[in-house]
Amino acid sequence: MKKLALIPALALSACTVGPDYQRPATSARAAGGFSETARTGAVAATTLPDGWWKLYDDPALDRLITDALAHNTDVRAAAANLARARAALSEQQGARLPSTDVSASAKRNRTAAGQSPTGRAFETDYYSVGFDASYEIDLFGGVTRAIEAARGDRDAAVAQLDAARVSIAAETARAYATACGNAAQRAVAQETVQLQQQTLDLTRRLFDAGRGTRRDVERADVLLAQTQAQIPGFEAERRASLYALATLTGRPPAEIDADADRCTTPPRVRVILPVGDGNALLARRPDVRAAERTLAADTARVGVATADLYPSIRLLGSVGLGGTKPGNVFKGSGLSYSVGPLISWNFPNQTIARARLRQARATSDGSLARFDGTVLTALKEVEQALARYAGALDTNAARIRAEQASGEAAKLSKLRFDYGADSFLLLIDAERDRASARAARAQSDSAVADAQISLFKALGGGWENAPEVSRREP
Repeated sequence: MKKLALIPALALSACTVGPDYQRPATSARAAGGFSETARTGAVAATTLPDGWWKLYDDPALDRLITDALAHNTDVRAAAANLARARAALSEQQGARLPSTDVSASAKRNRTAAGQSPTGRAFETDYYSVGFDASYEIDLFGGVTRAIEAARGDRDAAVAQLDAARVSIAAETARAYATACGNAAQRAVAQETVQLQQQTLDLTRRLFDAGRGTRRDVERADVLLAQTQAQIPGFEAERRASLYALATLTGRPPAEIDADADRCTTPPRVRVILPVGDGNALLARRPDVRAAERTLAADTARVGVATADLYPSIRLLGSVGLGGTKPGNVFKGSGLSYSVGPLISWNFPNQTIARARLRQARATSDGSLARFDGTVLTALKEVEQALARYAGALDTNAARIRAEQASGEAAKLSKLRFDYGADSFLLLIDAERDRASARAARAQSDSAVADAQISLFKALGGGWENAPEVSRREP
């Protein structure tokens, strides 16, 4: 018993094998601002708000994103994965406690005549209760490292849930903006059709009066038909986006949101966008946090595999009571017990254990590479999104000027044609230019909204203060 008393002392002085995790340093470039912020005045290195979609000041968009964060199926699946990771952590933490087992039995035994000393068969009854306990001494830290790994998995699952929220918030905003943008382009095409219909009617009247040609009428009709052909496509894409929006919020596609259905202007933030800096980005982006926590978990698993190279010590104990009658079970004469250590060691053949250690180290190296890649990808995506947003704004400004100029040119051409100063061919060209400029302006407005949403998604915000996840009742 004195020797057994030394085992707890050994546990207190136990070592934890395997590497101690240190968070890898990120690129020094991440400490500063983004390169693209110096090239445009449309963004600033101020803090990104938690709910970036509130910058649009659109109650319908705010409601839809909140709805999606609460009921989207991808977010619900990520929340379930987090619950599973938390349960796995509890399981590993339970390994620090002794395992116990309570048993009770009642048996009737018959001894055959050939096995009986008296040469006659006889029957006996035996009743027993027992209690078994075992405790693994974490002498080399295998249990500790396993808990560290499970804790890393839990933290990674938290980050993956946040990543799902970031993606769903952005995709909900994109579906809403796409529906509104297609409605705007449809409206522009419908207005252009009205103008071109007036031109066609005028051309026919002139032809009937002998001042025009059949070719002029056909040219005007072709221009009108080309614009009319665009309207069904815009309407189809608008409805498709509304169906996607309903699904993103956890509803059947047919349950189209009424506010989104009425939207005719794509949302747009008209203030300077807050984008922060590289350090804030890496601290906020859930995929970076998930990669770092996965690396921590895989590093801890190297320690688990290393501990398997060393002996495993378990304290075993059992107490039993038994008797041939139920009333005799709890008498002192029926007491039995056992206590002692169990030492097991895969030695000298450690081929399997060392192979698993090499696998764990390779997995950790791969996780480190993925972490570095995730950091670089995060910085790249923001720079790309900033560049595209700046380009979309410049293009939009040019499209606005082109629309204004083409509108004035079409008015002048119409006046000159009415007074006979311009040919019908010049009028048709002016009408075509105006239609193209108006359509390009509407498309550019949608592109600006899409670029803004892509930038917000790259910045990785929107997961903070998210609502509780729940299943929407059918």
